[in-house]
Amino acid sequence: MGFDGEVWQVRGGAEPVGEILIDEADFPWLSGRFTPGPGYGAVRDLFARELALLDRDLEESREEWEAAYDEIRRRVSLSSPDGPVAEFLLHIDGDRAWFRWSKEPFED
Repeated sequence: MGFDGEVWQVRGGAEPVGEILIDEADFPWLSGRFTPGPGYGAVRDLFARELALLDRDLEESREEWEAAYDEIRRRVSLSSPDGPVAEFLLHIDGDRAWFRWSKEPFED
């Protein structure tokens, strides 16, 4: 599984939100340099809120975090070099992004 050097696309509808150049793979997580696209401004605050909630005690903020992440999932999609993925968990912080993904929907 040679993910290093791959470029993954984050999209918001038809508009590019950004690209992730993979530089680290620690299965099941991939991470890399995030380069924002023209659509990033529309979702930047969602990613900031999601991370802030994740940094809190998850037992206390689980419902808020899930609602914030559901909004991210409604607004963006993730594509590998081979095409869109069915499911993903994506975090963006400045010029770094890290995510896990699946060709099939995640089980609850």
